Amino acid sequence: MERIGGYLVERRLGEGGMGTVYLARTRGGRAVALKVAKAELAADPVFRERFRSEVEAARAVGGFHTAPVVDADVDGDPIWLATAYIPGPTLAERLAAEGAMDEPRLRSLGAALAEALESIHSCGLVHRDLKPGNIIMAADGPRVLDFGIARAVESTRLTATGTAFGTPGFLAPEQALGHDVSGAADVFALGAVLVAAAGGAAWGEGTPMGLMYRSVHEPPDLSAVPSALADLVSACLAKEPADRPTPTALLDRLTDPAPAHAPTVLATPQASTPPRASTPPQAPTPPRTATPPQAATPHQVTPPPQPLTPPQAAPPAQAFPSPAFAPQAFTPPAQPVTPPHPSAQPATPPHLPAQPATPPPPGFGPPPVPYGGGYGSPEAVLADARSGVVVGATGVLLEVAGAAADFPWEEIARVERHWRGNHLTVTVRLWDGGVYSCELNARRRARLTAWLAQLDPVLVRYLTR
Repeated sequence: MERIGGYLVERRLGEGGMGTVYLARTRGGRAVALKVAKAELAADPVFRERFRSEVEAARAVGGFHTAPVVDADVDGDPIWLATAYIPGPTLAERLAAEGAMDEPRLRSLGAALAEALESIHSCGLVHRDLKPGNIIMAADGPRVLDFGIARAVESTRLTATGTAFGTPGFLAPEQALGHDVSGAADVFALGAVLVAAAGGAAWGEGTPMGLMYRSVHEPPDLSAVPSALADLVSACLAKEPADRPTPTALLDRLTDPAPAHAPTVLATPQASTPPRASTPPQAPTPPRTATPPQAATPHQVTPPPQPLTPPQAAPPAQAFPSPAFAPQAFTPPAQPVTPPHPSAQPATPPHLPAQPATPPPPGFGPPPVPYGGGYGSPEAVLADARSGVVVGATGVLLEVAGAAADFPWEEIARVERHWRGNHLTVTVRLWDGGVYSCELNARRRARLTAWLAQLDPVLVRYLTR
């Protein structure tokens, strides 16, 4: 049998973003979960250094709700990490076998996970990938796995522009948009885990791009959550990190601080009559999360007319076929040094459609924070059930049927968007002559209008810098 780092490997337990997990044993026969990093991760010096610091911090995590780190090798080949082996099914496996949890079991699960996050965050770590597959339902209660490792993976080139480390459906908005994360991202994931344990899906089903889009822009679906827990779960899934409760606050809300029985009173010899048991004060009722006002229905905005004269140059071969009609193009101004591909571009950006006087309906417009605040740089995230487009400070990401293509702004000559019916096509033309298109189905005219209102200001912002 194979040995890794002195541990005798018995069998493979699974495979994830970091690498392969094996059941192994020490020379004395103790079982461990041995996580071996992928070769491409081990070859990245940034990963090795981050992995070293994260393992050192993870060793300090205690508590009853995690799998403690017992050994690691951050300098060898391969890189590996050993944690105590916790027998039992994952939460995902338990839900598949037994179905949704009732309210008491959801409260117990939430309290255990909050306590685990409290221990992890107290050591300066953020899990970043809390999900049912990373939770073991052990005989003595739920255990959280793989804490402290996600950040090391996140630091590598494997999570480059336009991508996010973690699992769509459990990613916080700040993770989906590629911004800095804190422990509040784990609280968001905990809320999504509770929805899943109740038999629901906070952001529905679909492509990873679609799930991330809905987590950023749409309210969660809490229809499966018991009414007594709906406010708490909704608070966990708040869009802004500062609006989410801390793990300690969650514990306060999930557990009853008052004793379940009357306190025991001991009589003293001097007292003729035993003292009366005082009634413990009732815990104050936590404030209910305020329900945000419904957005007013936007006025119908007619998309801008198509240009009278289509581009003269015949487009080169495209990676994805694009509809044959004239596009509305966004072209950057003339460069100081003329690139070899196109001629000088006009300095004035094309006309933009008027912005609606009132916000678009939830889920189809930009984030409800002004550009420059909240999540930072302007971003447009458009997605249907199969495809998606992300436009931000670093460039453009196109996803078509699970295949993604990422283009930085310095490689982009212009970006075109055109529509036919309720179908919007975004085309990226590169200085080297490459052309890539992505078609999205808005299904409704109002959604198409909202997409254009979100996309056009972002294109103008970055193509005319």
